[in-house]
Amino acid sequence: MATLIHNCTALLMDGANTVLPNAFVAVEGGKITWVGDRRPVGFFDEMIDGEGGLLLPGLVNCHTHTAMTAMRGYGDGHDLQDWLHNYIFPVEARWDDRAIRACTALGLAEMIASGTTCIADMYMHMDAVAQEIAAAGINANLCCGGVLFDPVFDPKTHHDCVEQEEMTRRWHGYNGGQILFDASIHAEYTSRPELWKWTADFARANGLGMHVHVSETRKEHEACIAKYGKTPLQTLDQYGVWDVRAIAAHCVWTTPEDWALMAEKGISPVHNPVSNLKLGSGIAPVPAMRKAGVNVALGTDGVSSNNNLDMVEELKFAAVLHNGAGHDPLALLSGDALAMATANGARALGRKSGRIAADYDADLILLDSRRLNLIPCHDPVSNVAYAAHGSDVRMNMARGKVIYKDGDFLTIDIARVKREVAEYAVPLLFGA
Repeated sequence: MATLIHNCTALLMDGANTVLPNAFVAVEGGKITWVGDRRPVGFFDEMIDGEGGLLLPGLVNCHTHTAMTAMRGYGDGHDLQDWLHNYIFPVEARWDDRAIRACTALGLAEMIASGTTCIADMYMHMDAVAQEIAAAGINANLCCGGVLFDPVFDPKTHHDCVEQEEMTRRWHGYNGGQILFDASIHAEYTSRPELWKWTADFARANGLGMHVHVSETRKEHEACIAKYGKTPLQTLDQYGVWDVRAIAAHCVWTTPEDWALMAEKGISPVHNPVSNLKLGSGIAPVPAMRKAGVNVALGTDGVSSNNNLDMVEELKFAAVLHNGAGHDPLALLSGDALAMATANGARALGRKSGRIAADYDADLILLDSRRLNLIPCHDPVSNVAYAAHGSDVRMNMARGKVIYKDGDFLTIDIARVKREVAEYAVPLLFGA
């Protein structure tokens, strides 16, 4: 089906922050086929009137744990290790597939309604997660976050290795690449070299990306140096972990030597400003990483440490945080932050999206520029980065298909999802 979006202002995210007034954007077969200021020749099955709104590439959430919507506000007020071991891990031991599906669908709905079209999700029960993503129509790079605590390691029987193999076979490349399955290590401090090497070899042999938590806290970072003599990033590099397309979540305590390694290997750090601030982990050195030539992307982390999945809000935090922390209003410009949430994120996940250009994936969102907080509009990029809310999104198109419009979810039965969360998932996890 051919679709034409018109009567809108398009932010192309082409590297020059080009803004195209009175834009026409044509879509067919899940791809953008035309971008211009005049109507293309041809017949269109569907016409979408932008009503003067702002058309953007869909937002890319490069690090999250979607099903953790169940834990929104649970265990707040603790440091990372206390929070994980005394609150999160005990609850996670009670998950089943039905609860995972309900809470995943809730998180996907929240992201879709606030403009996200692609995510990188690391969690458990990933077959159940993948089923919900397939149905919702959003794009996803999934992974299971391998851990290794047992002193004996046999990849043929180790749960996370078996799941990695099964999920890769079942879901990698699903629906023309809607779902990709990446290799993953949860973190240096939750695993050992035997798993690192196996995972790196598996990723390289199967053409997969890599997803790892890296240097989120000072304690984690310094403990790794004390144990191995190198930072987490450098330690994992010795085992080939970064020899494929890779994202490294958090990177709060990374060093100039780490940034040089990121630039050399093409590792994309994922900035999670709200989560890192809430947990008191610190502020990732984003301006310094960018100056070192590193592709910095953006993520929300899980709801349990954010406490929402609104990438528009995350974008604003990223856009203002570094200016304040560095006492420099030019530390991170609005266009830089918007690129982190779109083009940089797509590049980090190995996807041809994040821009409005011919032959790119038709992952597009439309913001309602008539909202009070978006009037007037002297600079559309500035308005998106500093003034917009996720609730300003009035249309979400993923892979050329409209999945949300004017408050209606077109691929998710939101009433059923709310019932499942309230009547099944929450009682299962927290008691009646």
